[in-house]
Amino acid sequence: MKLKPEKFMIVAAAAEGEHSLTAFDSALLKAGIGNINLVRLSSILPPACIEEKEGIDFPLGAFVPTAYGTICSEKEGELISAAVGIGFSPDSFGIIMEHAGTCTGDEARAKVEIMIKEAFSNRELELKDIRIESTEHRVQKNGAAIAAVALW
Repeated sequence: MKLKPEKFMIVAAAAEGEHSLTAFDSALLKAGIGNINLVRLSSILPPACIEEKEGIDFPLGAFVPTAYGTICSEKEGELISAAVGIGFSPDSFGIIMEHAGTCTGDEARAKVEIMIKEAFSNRELELKDIRIESTEHRVQKNGAAIAAVALW
């Protein structure tokens, strides 16, 4: 059986929680991917995948191939962020890059953009467009940030 995703959604969200894991869970819920099982994948968006801007109605508990960057922190006042981006070629596959760390959302976005450009250069592939989503969060008690591309 071949897995052939036909659509994708790109999301980013951050949240607080009483614990790091519940902060992560809340960030997933805010991003619209909290009631599925994320199956981590690397960096290739299959050809002809179409973005679902309104989100995807995943079956509860579905195993969903997802490229993502995430960070959790328990350090009060720390700024955390996550960004994910897709580089699109004119007539081939796309390349997904993600970054999460203790930086601003703009810094995470910039890093993702640089990595996408490098990945296209490494492949000698023409870059047509880039789409990036990011989030940042100032930790109060337990914070989490996630940026993800989910395929379906």
